[in-house]
This record gives sequence, C-alpha cells and structure tokens, in this order.
Amino acid sequence: MRRSITLGLAAATTVAALGLPALATAANAAPASAASSSHHDDWDYDGWWGTYWSSNHLARAKGYVDVNYNDEESNRVHITGKLYDNDNRTYGQGGKCAYIKFRVSSWDDDEDDWSSSYKSYKYCGAGGYKNINFWRYDVAQVQAKVCQIGLHSSQPVKCGYWRDIYNAYEDEYGYDV
Repeated sequence: MRRSITLGLAAATTVAALGLPALATAANAAPASAASSSHHDDWDYDGWWGTYWSSNHLARAKGYVDVNYNDEESNRVHITGKLYDNDNRTYGQGGKCAYIKFRVSSWDDDEDDWSSSYKSYKYCGAGGYKNINFWRYDVAQVQAKVCQIGLHSSQPVKCGYWRDIYNAYEDEYGYDV
C-alpha cells in the first residue's frame, strides 16, 4: 500500500547514458529526488501538484510535493507551493481572499478517514500570492481544496473539488494498488 515510481528500462538506460537525473513517470511528473543509499528509494515520490482553482476561478494554488520513506509506513511529506488571489474586486464590491485547505490521512486512519490533520492558508491581496510550506509524517494521502474566503470570515465559499496531491493507495496512473 505505498506509492512507488519506476522507470521503463529504455528510459532508465537513456537517462543513465546521458548522465541526467531520473524522471518520475507519474501523470504530474517532476524531477525525482537524488538517490540515496537506502533500499527504500523506490518508495519515494516527488512531483508537481495543481494548478487547482476555486469554483469561480478567483483563487488558485499550485506547488510541489516531496515524499521520503524510512520504511513501508514511515515517511516525511513536504508540501510547498503558492496560493494566488485573483479577485480584483474591492471588499465593498464583494471581493474575497484566496484560501486553501489541506487534509492529510495517516497510515493509521481508514482510507477515507481524514480526521488526522488539516492545514490551511489564507491570502488577501489581489495579484499576489502567499507561500505554502509544511511537513507531515507517516502520511498515506494528502488532498487540497481551493476556495475563497471573506477578509474577516472563517467560512470558505466558492470551493473547488478535493484534489489528490499524494495518494499512496494508487499507482502513478491512478489505479488502486
């Protein structure tokens, strides 16, 4: 029940012959982490996520995920990215801030249980962005939802869908393992 990234023999041979770093084969592939001496390297994963939008396209987020395993169910997940506020309206005109909420399930949770951890970011400043940067440990899945939120509100609105950033229960093509 873990995500592993593998390369085809031809691609690996070409990469090795050219002296290039290995590339992940996930749908949202990005350069893979530098290999270490651990035999768990094939469990590691890194890649780009997003761009994810609020339902009205006035907030968006994108970023990078880096997952490093110590053993089958012990890992460190680093999420980075940017949250963009695309709402140029004033607050008097109904303008809202950009908002992103992350939910994380650990290996101890049921596959559909998201009670273990949440993290959110809010950014008010049309045309700008806020950096996203956090770590979680022993992670099976990470999802994100982009919304808008009022300047002094605690209730997000105009939310997009929950989107996978990392899912150890699926292979790189989205199939259950």
